[in-house]
Amino acid sequence: MGAGPTIDDRDVLLVVDVQADFCPGGALPVAEGDAVVPVVTRLAERFRHVVLTQDWHPPDHRSFASVHAGRAPFEAVTFDYGPQVLWPDHCVQDTPGAAFHPGLVIPHAALVLRKGFRRDIDSYSAFFENDRRTPTGLGGYLRERGFDRVVVVGLAFDFCVRWSAEDGRAAGFDVVVVEEGCRGIDLDGSVAATRDALVGQGVRLIDTW
Repeated sequence: MGAGPTIDDRDVLLVVDVQADFCPGGALPVAEGDAVVPVVTRLAERFRHVVLTQDWHPPDHRSFASVHAGRAPFEAVTFDYGPQVLWPDHCVQDTPGAAFHPGLVIPHAALVLRKGFRRDIDSYSAFFENDRRTPTGLGGYLRERGFDRVVVVGLAFDFCVRWSAEDGRAAGFDVVVVEEGCRGIDLDGSVAATRDALVGQGVRLIDTW
């Protein structure tokens, strides 16, 4: 991997949901999800500022198919806040599946932002809950710290990474997604749709850093 663009104190690495349940053997595995771990860890060594997000659901979270009689995982439904995919139970608070992948070693990360802990609202984005109105506080944190550029990696590319990148760009940050550090679920072509959407919104996609 080459040296990549210059990194300075206005840059922050946003590591999205690199958790056991999203890796092979987990409750909601992303194909080759664990392949991002060495990439992300290596990249984090080059950034002085790192934020981690952690999916953190209560056991009866509304987005779980198991709480809807007759529904199956990956069905698309509509809640009061809009479209929602129903998921297998995953990243339940204080369970091994919610833990970060054991190979993810980033001791200097300054913030761990937990999302999805409100029972009735799912949370893909690191910036907003899925109602698109309830902020997580990340935008304020980044502005207070003086960051201009947000470099995004993690899982899954076509859901939490996508929504985080889109919201970061909408909030006025320069956003870069490093695809080597991401893997996608790819429901009905969602990976290709994500690339098109991100480019259309001014998010920069790069293969590696």
